[in-house]
Amino acid sequence: MKHKRIVVKVGSNVLTRSDGKVDVTRMSALVDQIAWLRTNGYEVILVSSGAVACGRNELKISRKLDSVEQRQLFSALGQAKLINLYYDFFREYGIHVGQVLTMKENFSSRQEYLNQRACMTVMLENGVIPIVNENDTVSVTELMFTDNDELSGLIASMMDAETLIILSNIDGIYNGSPSCPQTEVIRYVEPEKDLSEYIMTEKSGFGRGGMTTKCNIARKVADEGIRVIIANGKRDNILINLINDSQNTLHTEFIPNENGVSNVKKWIAHSDSFAKGIVYINAKAAEALKGKKAVSLLFVGITDIDGDFDEGDIINIIDEHGTKIAVGRSAYNSKNAKDNIGMHDIKPLVHYDYLYLE
Repeated sequence: MKHKRIVVKVGSNVLTRSDGKVDVTRMSALVDQIAWLRTNGYEVILVSSGAVACGRNELKISRKLDSVEQRQLFSALGQAKLINLYYDFFREYGIHVGQVLTMKENFSSRQEYLNQRACMTVMLENGVIPIVNENDTVSVTELMFTDNDELSGLIASMMDAETLIILSNIDGIYNGSPSCPQTEVIRYVEPEKDLSEYIMTEKSGFGRGGMTTKCNIARKVADEGIRVIIANGKRDNILINLINDSQNTLHTEFIPNENGVSNVKKWIAHSDSFAKGIVYINAKAAEALKGKKAVSLLFVGITDIDGDFDEGDIINIIDEHGTKIAVGRSAYNSKNAKDNIGMHDIKPLVHYDYLYLE
């Protein structure tokens, strides 16, 4: 029997009490629900925040630390505590868990991406729940994920999940300020729906990201054919209710694109921050790329190229207005690509199979 695969992302605000300490009761309740998912035919990958919160109360520090030092120290302490708590809770159900610590740069090459995919695949095949978190102890700020929402979206995409559930401390995306009594949760988001007027920009208390990040990630993952749900992880039995009675369970659901994309395009879609070069194109080329017909990026439509890249590297594609419209995998190195600008009847710079439109 083929199991349905779910990625569950649990945010810091779900796992942290108002005093900044870890909410062990909430952790235990979430483990109960994930165990229920397992017995009902679901494979689960858990992306869990909370390491820094776990470590913050473990040690009294004698000198003032800067933000990077604090994050590194508390996450190193807290990750051990976090995984041990999960280990003990899951052991009560006879479920094995494995820790996967990763960094953004581990997704930058196709080979590293596939290595991580293989690691989590063999865990799932052997009944082990991967518990994934960013390795904050060695990540540097400019190469960090925006927060674990971004990481969970990448994991869901990489592992061909059917559903990504993002658990935060809110019920979903509101059509106004959550503090206003008339405000309601937007229940379904169609692929083309514009949410920019609704999104609140405030960041949550203990996490790095906010609702803008959640929406951007949810939209990208849904465009790849994966159902995305944003729900309140502090509500009792939220995971079970989302499965058993989603119609009457408050949440926001991003409707997936029925067509989906290939596994290579899924990797490319999440790789724009690793781009080694920028390619500028004219209006005609932009129109062709955005049209209904699948086309490759030809040199005849390229006006300029910046950056130093090799064949196989990721490049961002910019239109005449300075807007990034696509990301792709280059079939040339930068020197040869620059030499071919404007040329006809040669191999395209980016083949359609390795091109992802924003």
